Amino acid sequence: MSAGYLGRRLLAMIYTLLVVSIIVFGVTQILPADAATVIMGENATPEQLAALRERLGLNDLRVVQYLRWLGGVLTGEFGASMRTGQPVLPTILEALFRSLTLAALSIALMLVIVLPLGILAATKRGGPIDVLFGFVSYVEVSLPEFVTATLVILFLAEWLQLLPATGYVPLTDDLWAGLRHLALPTITISIILVAHVSRMVRSEMVDALHSDYVRAARLKGLSENRVVYVHALRNALLPTITIVALDVGYVLGGIIVVEEIFAIPGLGRQLIVSIQARDLPMIQAGALVLASTYAAMNLLADLGNAFLDKRIQYG
Repeated sequence: MSAGYLGRRLLAMIYTLLVVSIIVFGVTQILPADAATVIMGENATPEQLAALRERLGLNDLRVVQYLRWLGGVLTGEFGASMRTGQPVLPTILEALFRSLTLAALSIALMLVIVLPLGILAATKRGGPIDVLFGFVSYVEVSLPEFVTATLVILFLAEWLQLLPATGYVPLTDDLWAGLRHLALPTITISIILVAHVSRMVRSEMVDALHSDYVRAARLKGLSENRVVYVHALRNALLPTITIVALDVGYVLGGIIVVEEIFAIPGLGRQLIVSIQARDLPMIQAGALVLASTYAAMNLLADLGNAFLDKRIQYG
């Protein structure tokens, strides 16, 4: 991978985040209540609201307000929460860490499940195992997150009473208790991810097993395990890496329901609370951090593909 390509990708990522920052700032400006009303409350007098708007610079042009906010973002100053008065960035990063922890555990569990299933379905193509695999995958895809979460809670928490249904314990406080409380949301998200990633692995493995280089490997007398797990799997993993990287963005942005059900104080739940409270600095920072993480995952996916397949040359 050339330095020129990497530089262009970084510039593209910066440009994307700049556009996202404009959108985020613009959307927060059209929310029903402005910052002064949120801070002072609905019982504040017009004089008090006018004075606070002047002090906060809310009477300036939108462009001036955006540039002032963007300047703070570039220096790591996202402002203070209107709800708690605490600095926004530490709160957002703490929530992001919890969401990333949940995402990492979910994706790790998903990969442990999906790779053997995808390989087995591909090697038994057209057989009963492959048919059952396809049926279960489609059922999983059709289930909304809240249905999957409810079924997991009913089975593992209510009926078997193996794990706590809700709550959160920081891993730094008690590792075992923290993992127990993260187990159900991890299983829920993994089930959702397995449904479509496993089909990707199966499809790519089928193509790989019928490729010329695999036939050549078999003609050389290599064992079937080496053909499947070294030659075929290595190439089948390339698109899977991209999907997994994109799934990190999905997990961070799409598990709001899961975090709400299991009471996980992650980034998604933080954004929901902030939107309900009209906490504009928290909403802006959360959305921008989420977009930054998603963009970084896309870049890492490209780097991972180039590392696994030396034939990929980015100009």
